[in-house]
Order: sequence, then structure tokens, then C-alpha cells
Amino acid sequence: MTSPNVVIDKEIDARGSHCPGPMMELIRGIKSVPVGSVVAVLSSDPGSAKDIPIWVQKAGHEFIGAFPEQGFTRFVVRKMR
Repeated sequence: MTSPNVVIDKEIDARGSHCPGPMMELIRGIKSVPVGSVVAVLSSDPGSAKDIPIWVQKAGHEFIGAFPEQGFTRFVVRKMR
């Protein structure tokens, strides 16, 4: 799958930022949207593939998926609380 089948309410471009930068951008983005919103963060850091899903689970949000693109991955998360 190359793209999520959901409407993204906010997309954050964190390409070029190194770990934990993309995850910190995601945390900041999640805090800025209402519950139920979908946030995507674009990351070119390979560490995000491990860090972001772990944080999403710990924080109680829904990890919709990681969608590889050309040179980066789009991580999509639904705010649950």
C-alpha cells in the first residue's frame, strides 16, 4: 500500500530531521488537533519506523500505518484521546 485510505487532517513534513525529531513533531501535531483527527508525519529517518509505532501505542492513539514513498515514509496516526 502506498497511501492510507483515510482523510488526513494535518500533515507534518519532518523529512531531513533526525530521530527523535519526527516523533517530536508528531507529538506536537497530535496535541494541536481534536480527538478523532488523523495526523501524518513524513520522515526520512529510518529510526522513525521503530520509534513512532511504539510511542503511538504507549500514548493510546491508533497507528493507521506506515506508507513508504520515494525517499521517505508517511506515518499516519489517529488521535484517540
